[in-house]
Parts: sequence; C-alpha cells; structure tokens
Amino acid sequence: MSAAALRWIRCRRLSTAGPPSVKKVLQWKDLSKLLDKSAILGCLFITYEVIALDKAVTIDTSAILQEKNKSYIYLRATPSDEKDNLTGGLTHKARRELHKAARRFVEISSRLLLQSLDEHFSHVDADPHEVALWVLLKKTQSANKAIRLEAVQELADNHHWHDYQYQTAAQVIDHRTAVGLARMPQVDLRFFRHPPDSYHLNDGLRQLLASLPQTEVDKCVRYFTSLALRESTQSLAAQRGGLWSFGGNGLPYAQSLTSVPSEKVESFCLQALVQHSKVRSHCDHIVANGGLQLLQRVYQLRTDSMKIQRNIVRIIGNLALNEGAHQAIAQSGWVSVLAEMMQCPHIMQASHAARALANLDRETVKEKYPDGVYILHPQTRSNQPIKADVLFIHGILGAAFKTWRQKDRNALEEEEAAKREDDYTECWPKSWLAADCPNLRVLSVEYDSHLSDWMAQCPAENQRMSLAYRSQELLKKLKLAGVGERPVVWVAHSMGGLLVKKMLLDALQDPDMHGLLQNTKGIMFYSVPHYGTFMAEYSVNVRYLLFPSIEVRELCKDSPALRSLNDNFLNLAKEKDFKVLSFAETLPTNIGPMIKILVVPTQSANLGIGELIEVDVDHLNICKPERKDSFLYKRSLQFILDALQMDLSSYI
Repeated sequence: MSAAALRWIRCRRLSTAGPPSVKKVLQWKDLSKLLDKSAILGCLFITYEVIALDKAVTIDTSAILQEKNKSYIYLRATPSDEKDNLTGGLTHKARRELHKAARRFVEISSRLLLQSLDEHFSHVDADPHEVALWVLLKKTQSANKAIRLEAVQELADNHHWHDYQYQTAAQVIDHRTAVGLARMPQVDLRFFRHPPDSYHLNDGLRQLLASLPQTEVDKCVRYFTSLALRESTQSLAAQRGGLWSFGGNGLPYAQSLTSVPSEKVESFCLQALVQHSKVRSHCDHIVANGGLQLLQRVYQLRTDSMKIQRNIVRIIGNLALNEGAHQAIAQSGWVSVLAEMMQCPHIMQASHAARALANLDRETVKEKYPDGVYILHPQTRSNQPIKADVLFIHGILGAAFKTWRQKDRNALEEEEAAKREDDYTECWPKSWLAADCPNLRVLSVEYDSHLSDWMAQCPAENQRMSLAYRSQELLKKLKLAGVGERPVVWVAHSMGGLLVKKMLLDALQDPDMHGLLQNTKGIMFYSVPHYGTFMAEYSVNVRYLLFPSIEVRELCKDSPALRSLNDNFLNLAKEKDFKVLSFAETLPTNIGPMIKILVVPTQSANLGIGELIEVDVDHLNICKPERKDSFLYKRSLQFILDALQMDLSSYI
C-alpha cells in the first residue's frame, strides 16, 4: 500500500475509532476546510492527485543540515510538464493546496505520538511491519523503564526496516533513545540524524578558549591555556598575510604560516580545552558558547587526524559527565558521530566513543567514567551480568591502550601470522580477556606523564607527578566509576604497581573507600620496581627517557620513600589476604641505539609475598603477550580467575 494512501486510511480509521480527544482533532469537517479550494476539481481529480502525491512525498533528511533541534518531515514536489500550460497551472495550484492538507496530516500523525497508539492501530488495515515501527517508537517514550529498554532492543534487533522507516525513526526519537541505539552492537547508522554543517570555523577555537574563565583551574591549566592562545594568535596573524615570530619558549625567528600548520594550533587549543572540560562550571561555558557545534565542525574537517578526533571525543566524554548537557550534545549531532566511531576497527577510537556514550546512557549505566578512565568491556549494552572488575594501570610514559597491546612482531612473524590468519590486537584486555571472561568489567586507567604533548613543561608540574597526588586523583575517579562495589583484580606495569600500592594504602585512611579494600581480591605486577631501579642512578639524559621529573627521586634504588611504601603495603596485603602474582623481566631493554639496561632486576620485582615468575622478555614487553596461547597470557588469565574464584569452563 502506498505511503500517501496509507496516511489517508489511518486518519479516516483513527477519526472514527479513537477516543474523544483524538476525534476532536480529526473531524471530517476540519478536513473539508483543508480541501475546500481543491473541491472544484471533483472526486476524480482528488483521486488522481492522491496518486500523484504518493510519488511526490519524500522524507528529506538533508534538511537536518540546515535546521537543528527539530523533527523534520518534508514534502517535495516532483517537477511536471503540466505546469507549462493553463491546465497545468491550475493543477499545480490545486496540488499546492493538497500539499498543505498533507502537511496537516503529518502534523496530526505527530500529535498521535503523544497519545496511546496501540489500541488505534488494531483497527487500521495496514502493513503490520509498518505499524510495528510506530508502536516501538511510542514505547521508547514510556514511563516504564523496562518497556523503554525492550523497545530500543527490538528496534536495533530488527534489520528489515525500510530506508524511509529508518529516516522516520531518526526524526522522531529523543536523545535518550538515540544514545541507547548507539550503544547497541553494530547498530544501523541510519537510525541517527546527520550532524549539522553550518558552523564557520575560522579562529573559533581560539575565541572559545579565550572566553573560558581562568578560575577553578590550577596553574598548569592556566599556563597551557595562555600558551595555546599565544600560538593560535600568531598563526591567525600569519593567515592574514603578516610575518611573525614566536616568543618565550617558541622559535626565535620569523616564519610564515606554512611552517606552522593550522592542525598544530588546533591540537594546542584542544589539549587546553580537555583540561577545561574537567571543570564542571567550565563545561557550561563551553556548551553555552557554541563549543559543541564548533567541535563538531573541527571533527568533520580533521578526518585525517585520529589524534585530533580522539581529543575532541575526549572533551565530549567529559561534558557528558554533566546530565544537564546531554540534550545539547544529542541535538548538536554527536550521538550519530559516536555511534559511527564505536564501529571503528581502531580500539582507541572505539573506546573513546564508548566512554562518551556510557556517560550519556543514564538508562542502563549508573557509573560515570571521568577523564582517563576507559571501559574496555562491555562497551555496548549487554544482558550479561557483571560479576567483577579487572583494572589495568600503566607505567611511566605508558598509556591506557598501547601499554597493553600484543607484542610487536618482526617481518618473519608477520608473514607466519598472515598464513594463520591470526589478527594482531592493539589491546589484549579488550580483545582476549573480554572474550574469555564476558562477565568481567574491564577498565583501563590513563594518567598523564606530561599535561600535554608539548615539550614545554609547566612550572607546577612536579607536584602533579608525585605518587601521592596521582593516588588521590585516581581514587576519586575510580569511586565515580563504581570501582570497589564488586570484586576487583588490579593489573599493573612498572610504576603503575607503585601507584596501586599507594592507592590501597590511601584507601585504608578513607572510610568511604573501605569497600575498595574489602573487594580487592588480587594484584598482578608486571616488572614493578618495588625496591627501586638502577635506571634512576644513570645520567640525566638516560634516566629521563623512562622516568622523567619527580619519579626519578621516588624510584632510586633503596630510596626511603619506596621502602616505607613497600613495608606498609606488605602489612596491608597480609592482613587483607590479597592474592599476588609478580612477573620479572630477564632481558635488557634497548635505551637508544647503543645502550641496553635491565630496568627492573628480579630482586626489585620480588614483592616478598605471592608467586614470582621470571619471563625471558624485556621491560617494555613484559606486559605484552606474543599470542593468546602464550604462557604469559594464559598464566595471567588463570590468576585473574583464581583470585575471583571463577571457572573458565563456565564461559566455554
């Protein structure tokens, strides 16, 4: 049945079968007023025009790029040779009147969404598949949460909707439903409206950054904000044809725009915006000053820079921590962008999008994921109950993803892997552990070795890089993410292990964090320098390669700080009966082209309790298994299961 004819039938049926409130809207006398001017052409002409209107009516979603914050259903007339003569002119005039009537029917259909549709559709002689879409769309607005969740699941699971039905849904769904669909595995992207493309970039990033207050931020944020503004101002001057020179820590000679690409300036501004987006009050300023639309424009222009796109989505994830910004985020087109990014084959891109969507999804996610806390599994809505958490903490100059990648292969290994069709993974906790243990929530934490990628160093940065500062900062974030509410296993590499020990000791002093201590079941250490490292005693140039800034003093062999930390932790571990497994490297690590050093000797990696296993790898690869069937991964997996008293056979 044609779409236009179906609309006439629906309205006729609903006008006779609906409740009084609907009848009042759909009285035939109202319809006769709408068709009054076209009545002169007679019933036969009306029949002809209905058929012609069926061909002329389209749902034009391109209009979304011109107007936002509304639902759109547009009618577009098909050009006709009839307009070339008098009869054609009269026909065209009548058609315009009928188009007005059709628009009225569309408005009535929209109103019906605010009423209960189920009983009315039972009287409609229409395709059940088409009716089902509207029933599900109505259910997504139910006051009953269970009904809403079921409706979103059914929408995503049905892969047989017609293209116009996807477009209709995209125009009707609210931001809550859109976020739910975006968090469904491999959801059809036609469910989402395309982001608007109407913001002129120019020097918008600089203006946005300059509009933000300098209050409630520390010295480092103010320092890097001023640096970004200086660089962007100089770049803008160059774009306008002048010559300029860097001052301060910059280059001491004049140069043109070609030597400082706009992408670099954008990166500076975005890194400063990341820091501002961590401050709640600054988030309101970013949204109010058009930041969401501006970031959308930069994202679309920088499709060739995954790093810039990740920083932008990182900002969106921070803004999403504030529920008051959710509607604005959805209305500016970000849900469709995040849904598409979730399906990206690159784990880093997908995980940044997953964090932002999880913060937007208040229907099924009670936890919030602050900046630097990434959920590796489950990244989509799932019916699997989560029984425990596994938390990964990287070391100095590490990161939430690259530290836990599979061991890099040489050319021969790559060739052999291609024959076996063995895929390389960028993050084995996401690819392997999640597959082996779907009932675990897998998190990875990232903390900055530097506040930014700039070589310039903030005068106050040393304070931020101490173990004590990082411990307090991460504990607050982990509490917000719900860590400690269920059994926990910690997995740490290098200095990350010292950070774990410090956090657990700090949790002992905080009554609000005692649940974290009680639920800590095990800790796995990959080459953690419990008693320091000889690296800290080498020349400044060498030691700063792996251990910059204040960690050099904290990691010196037999330092008093490390000795105190270790003694206190041993007492805590024995009292709480933590299960402990330590891996120790036996091969030296290449530090530059001519230096090889055993970064963490076995005696320093030996905590003094639990099992110690020596592995023939270097410091960087101790946490990077070669394959899923390698000893390093299989032993790590078994420890996690033993600590949580779980049986792998239950997942097979």
